[in-house]
Amino acid sequence: MLSANREAPRPASGRAGTKKELPDHFKDYRHVWVFIELERGQVHPVSFELLGEGRKLADKLGVELAGIVLGPPGETTQSAVAEAFAYGADLVYNVEAPLLADYRNEPFTKAMTDLVDAHKPEILLLGATTLGRDLAGSVATTLKTGLTADCTELDVDTDGSLAATRPTFGGSLLCTIYTLNYRPQMATVRPRVMPMPRRTDKPVGRVIRHQLSVAEDDIVTKVLGFLPDSQSGKANLAYADVVVAGGLGLGAAENLQLVKDLARAIGAEHGCSRPLVQKGWLSADRQIGQTGKTIRPKLYIAAGISGAIQHRVGVEGADLIVAINTDPKAPIFDFAHLGIVTDAIRFLPALTEAFTRRLSPHSRDKLAS
Repeated sequence: MLSANREAPRPASGRAGTKKELPDHFKDYRHVWVFIELERGQVHPVSFELLGEGRKLADKLGVELAGIVLGPPGETTQSAVAEAFAYGADLVYNVEAPLLADYRNEPFTKAMTDLVDAHKPEILLLGATTLGRDLAGSVATTLKTGLTADCTELDVDTDGSLAATRPTFGGSLLCTIYTLNYRPQMATVRPRVMPMPRRTDKPVGRVIRHQLSVAEDDIVTKVLGFLPDSQSGKANLAYADVVVAGGLGLGAAENLQLVKDLARAIGAEHGCSRPLVQKGWLSADRQIGQTGKTIRPKLYIAAGISGAIQHRVGVEGADLIVAINTDPKAPIFDFAHLGIVTDAIRFLPALTEAFTRRLSPHSRDKLAS
């Protein structure tokens, strides 16, 4: 898959037919940028995860790692700038304007594309959040460059090209996509796919400030109100330390209660594989996998889940994966740390009872320590 053509004619199909000398107008594009997603005073953790991954790419390329902070004037924006340095940025590009107080596509796209045109990064990474996906698509379209969405792995090829890997065909295959001969090379990565880097207290470094060249009258969309996610009542699986999930091997919707009982006993979140959402057994916010939530818990217990690749890419970052399945040849046993070949319907109640006996309400948090 190739990116859209910015200026030169579209090359022949296939990577071999497109591997040419980088056009002269792109040769001065350098450095790795990470968009620091700041919304209503809070930085989304995926931004720090991307700084950790961006650090690896920048070191391989021998270039600088920059954070991009767009927000309103004030303490919260400057705090985001400081946090970008704490998580590894060499410098920060900062655009402050009242118009950036709430996310709207038009001013954010204008701010980002103006920065790219002025300072020319070779790689631009954004989180695959609701905000990040909206902004990334708009920026890539405006700049007429390629965008690889929902990546599970990022690397640099031998020639310096960004190699962005993501599942395709419903999660049944993994493919590596290159944006050849166009810059910047853009990719989005879902929360919890990449590990969180270590935070280091250090002074604010070089900050390059840029003016926003758009007025309120130029913006069609207006913010009428704000409903925080905390009022939605949805699960926050992505940042749970312990997760218990069920799959089709449970046999019936009522058997999901066994998963919930175990989750409650050990202070965990509960979830499921995609087929259970498709059957209406659980809501979509409980789905785990490439088309659901990507998780990185310290403990993941999968009951009756076969472990197809779209599920694997959503859970393989867990510190400890315990799989329970009657089929000893189930794909989940290929990547689980501990496999138990048995009937989950009989095993889960016994496991719940054992945990209940051994864990007091005050000791359950030890599972996540």
